[in-house]
Amino acid sequence: MTNHTDNVRQMATQSRLLDIAGAAEVLNVTPRFIRRLIAERRVPFLKIGKFIRFNPDELTDWINDQRVDPHRQAS
Repeated sequence: MTNHTDNVRQMATQSRLLDIAGAAEVLNVTPRFIRRLIAERRVPFLKIGKFIRFNPDELTDWINDQRVDPHRQAS
């Protein structure tokens, strides 16, 4: 087996994958917005057959990467 396959197995056993509605709930947005993020490939997702799923850990990392720090004014 490949390392990638082992990673997928480990991920599936450690955390439950989210569907579009679950990801929308986590982000507090509509499922339509999640579909747009998927179409624009702006959010990490898994495609399993025809199904789209999200790893909660990857989604949390993605949320943290979206943080925008405020500009500080020079004194």
